[in-house]
Amino acid sequence: MKHKVELVAERLTQIMSAWSGVNCILSCDASDTDVIDPYFALVLDVYCDGPIPPAEQRQTAFDNPGAFETSGNGRKDRFFLDSLPIHLEYKETSSLDALQRSDCDYHLFTPSSGTYFLYRIVHGTILFRKDAWVERLRQALAALPEAFWGVLRESCQNKLEHSLSDLGGAAFKHDRYFYFVSLAGFLKACTASLFAINKCWQPSNRNLTECLLDLPALPEDFAGRWEGLTRTDARIVPERMFQLAQLIARSMIKL
Repeated sequence: MKHKVELVAERLTQIMSAWSGVNCILSCDASDTDVIDPYFALVLDVYCDGPIPPAEQRQTAFDNPGAFETSGNGRKDRFFLDSLPIHLEYKETSSLDALQRSDCDYHLFTPSSGTYFLYRIVHGTILFRKDAWVERLRQALAALPEAFWGVLRESCQNKLEHSLSDLGGAAFKHDRYFYFVSLAGFLKACTASLFAINKCWQPSNRNLTECLLDLPALPEDFAGRWEGLTRTDARIVPERMFQLAQLIARSMIKL
């Protein structure tokens, strides 16, 4: 089945690399899982330095695959090809060029949701490249100054503090919906903050806990507290969840 994935990826690469606006094509980590894994999808990031065909022409170029759909802005295609789920994302090379300049405003590239979009560039498998753009970008990402990681950490921890405040209010007000929304926000901000503190690119949210616990710098008793926060059996009441989140947030200040 792995050979089948490679053949489909090669087929798609041949089609898209013929478009003049395509600069490079990267295969993401979700494509490396076994096809029987529920998380499997052939995910390709298509970086463009010019126009690409509209959705209708892309659908025709892919030989009218099953369940073809595109996003409202035309930057994502989803379909099935040879029974495999395909996810294509079209991105502009110009949106990342500033990272290669010394006067870059790092606030534009440090979302509180983490750096998975940059992880995909650093760790993606290059299937096609028109020039050395992606290699230059990878070199720039490997040499980012402390200022980048400082701005990223600040952004993530601001989100962490806001989510923690919301979590406390929801827990004591017994607002179940807002409680779960705030808990999810806290978990995401906590994860993003820890990867920023460790100066590591954040991988996909799928199977993230293993990568998170392997980070060299973690808060005190983090593994046990994280396990408690991610329980789904409701054995820990919301007020106790809030206390665990407080302990994690406080211990992160020391890192």
